[in-house]
Amino acid sequence: MDKISLIQSGALVLGVAEVLLARANNVWLYPTGIAAIILSVFSLLEAHLYADSLLHVYYLVMSIYGWIYWTSKKGGEGIRVTFSNRQEWIIGLAISFGGWAVLYVFLISLTPSETPVWDSWVSAWGWAGMWLLARRKVENWIFLNVSNAFAIPLLIHKDLNMLAILTGFLFAVACKGYFDWRKIAKPV
Repeated sequence: MDKISLIQSGALVLGVAEVLLARANNVWLYPTGIAAIILSVFSLLEAHLYADSLLHVYYLVMSIYGWIYWTSKKGGEGIRVTFSNRQEWIIGLAISFGGWAVLYVFLISLTPSETPVWDSWVSAWGWAGMWLLARRKVENWIFLNVSNAFAIPLLIHKDLNMLAILTGFLFAVACKGYFDWRKIAKPV
């Protein structure tokens, strides 16, 4: 097994653990996810998926933020899972579509990306989903699955098969996570 395959395998195992912890609403998703993110960045850079690499750096920052936010106390309770309000939906969509445009321009202007439209789309929707996950919003699963659905064929195209398998698994678990979180969510 070559170095990149070993790194992808580590990212796969840690990524599976992370999403299972997220679905279970367990804060330990963050340290597990941080390790998976770091390993994934190496593979993505090697495949010249620059926006996806930036997305993972963003995931790292948002994981640290989320870890702090989830464990912060308000009136003795941790932050509860809630539904997004209208403003959060608008912000999520603005991140998705605005981020897509900005990342696309970045990719065509400053990188030798072979897949700027696809790479920027996947990344922008992932940015919005991660922002909502850190804020413990049910709709994070929707945004993340838009990203996942487009990421799978992109990763296969780039011969990142282990990461494609992980993303397929993330897609399936995110579907279940959405319904699980709907059951425990509090209205805003």
